[in-house]
This record gives sequence, structure tokens and C-alpha cells, in this order.
Amino acid sequence: MIQPGSAWMQGKGPDADIVLSSRIRLARNLKNTVFPNRLTDDRAVEMLNMIAGTVSDLEGEWNIRFEKLDNLSPIQRQVLVEKHLISPALIEEPVKYKAAAVDEQESISIMVNEEDHLRIQILLSGLQLQETWTIANQLDDALEEHLDYAYDNHSGYLTACPTNIGTAMRASVMVHLPALVLTRQASQVFTTLAQIGMVVRGLYGEGSDAVGNIFQISNQVSLGLSEEEFIHNLATVTQQIVGRERHARRHLQNNAGIVLIDRVERAWGILTHARIMSSEEALRLLSEVKLGQDLGLLPVRNSTFTQLTLYTRPGFLQAQAGHELQAAERDQMRAQFLREKLHENPET
Repeated sequence: MIQPGSAWMQGKGPDADIVLSSRIRLARNLKNTVFPNRLTDDRAVEMLNMIAGTVSDLEGEWNIRFEKLDNLSPIQRQVLVEKHLISPALIEEPVKYKAAAVDEQESISIMVNEEDHLRIQILLSGLQLQETWTIANQLDDALEEHLDYAYDNHSGYLTACPTNIGTAMRASVMVHLPALVLTRQASQVFTTLAQIGMVVRGLYGEGSDAVGNIFQISNQVSLGLSEEEFIHNLATVTQQIVGRERHARRHLQNNAGIVLIDRVERAWGILTHARIMSSEEALRLLSEVKLGQDLGLLPVRNSTFTQLTLYTRPGFLQAQAGHELQAAERDQMRAQFLREKLHENPET
């Protein structure tokens, strides 16, 4: 199940220089069955086997592979989190009755027995919310042919958390907004988003920090509008944010001049020469280098920014090493990896 990268990390798609990914996540529960936190061991095993059988029926059409989490090492589980294919909550112990199904391109993932019985997720590169929804809707329909969902005609899909009832859908975009942060406009933008029912989170969603100027923006509630309306609203807002980020970048180019060039070249210099590098520092410097690349101030390299954010994460480094590493060892390996990767020949 562990691959070097995922299709959604390739930096392609509309506005992919700013919108790193589009995601649709659907929460689903089975009818007449208590939520995962109340399942008995026997019922949890029964559910896991039933869902495994359902996914197996879809393997040929969707190229999905089902894997119980206790068959994966802790490092392998962490890598799946770092790739945004599963949530941090899914790998919390005990994992005995939890599972994940991921397709070959790593654009599709299904989490089993997280907060809800099923979490169906689709990830695409760039601003492709409608395309992401189309795939999610088709996969949801395919699963529902075999599974009886908990649904109420008044409340919609029933979920463990009341804020997810209704469509039980979270539409989100992961955006890179260095210029809005540098020009101190980001907080104002985020305040406005909260006022219109959007929520802004960090790199790995709820409870995570916004490092590397990367933010996740999603709908705050899932009740009251249709899926298409939620998606349209988020797409419209995202396009406006992209416009503001581009305007802020032009402002930096026109007014910062040598200061901006010095900033991105210093970041490049540290990344290509440092011998020790923490995860947070790597993300911060990579963010500044990406800004320099997007503005034509630095050469474009083989790996995309999104891929490099993965390759420097703790789990991925340990997976590459083949064993657990102490923090100091990871910091040295991270620095070495960045030196080697960023010195590769530019794309031609």
C-alpha cells in the first residue's frame, strides 16, 4: 500500500500553483448499527469483514486494495496519514478493528471504523472540486448497492458527530498562501471565511498547525444545502482567495524587490547546504522556495512542492530508512535528502 508519491501530489490541474489539492469526504454509517466507539468486539469483526467483502467486489472496477491497519507497521500507518489518505484519528490505538482501502493512484481512500463506519475520500490536484465530487458520488453509489446506509428523510445521513449530519460531506481545498501571510492579509481573509460558514485548519486538518503557509479550507456544516451548493460555494470562495493571493504576489514583486529575492534565495541556500533540518523548518523554507519558483526567481526542480512536503515528513523518512529513527537522525536524513533532491537537474 505504500508508494513514493500520490497522483494528487503532481502539481497539475487548475490553479495548482496555489490550490495544492481538492478533496471530498463523505461520512457514512450502516443502518441499525451503533457507531464505532460503541461497537462490541464481535460486531466490529463482523462489520470489518462485511465491508472488506464489499470493497473486494469493487476492486476490479476501482482498483482499490483493502488493508487492515494491524497488518501495517506504525511507520506505514504514519505515511498514509502524511499522504492525507487517512486521518490521524484512524491510527489511534487500538487499531485492531480499523482498516483502509486505497486505489492504485492514491486518489481514492476509504477509512473503516474511524469516527464513522465509513469515510469515503477523493483527492485531486488543483482546483477540481466538481470532478472530485463526481468520483465520490459514483463510488458512494457503488458501495450503497451492497451496504444499507443509516439515513433519515428529515436529517439526512446519520453520523457520529452531529455537525456532520445532512449531506455528511466535507468539501475542502488545501491552499498555499505565502503572499497573503507575508503581506499580513491572511487573518482578515480567514475571519471573513468564518463569517460565511467556512473553517480554516492546518496541514493535517482539525487540531493541526498551519505550517509552511499551507491551509485547509472547508465547509463548517453539512446540513441545509445540497452537495452541489456546498461545492459551488467553496469553489467560488477559493477562486476569490486565489485572486487575492495572486494580487499579493504581484505586490511583493513590485514593492519588495531585492528583499523578496534575498528571502527566497536565503531559503534556497539553507535547504541546499544545511546538515540538520527540522520538519517545521523544512516546510517553512520550502514554502518560501516555492514562492520564489512561482514568481520565476528560482529554477523549477523535478519534485513538486507537495511531494517535497511528504518526502521530508517523519514517517516517510523512516519508511525510506526501513526502521525507526530518533529525532536527531531524522533531522540529519531530512537535510541530506533535501540537499540531494534540490541539486538534481532542473526540468527541461
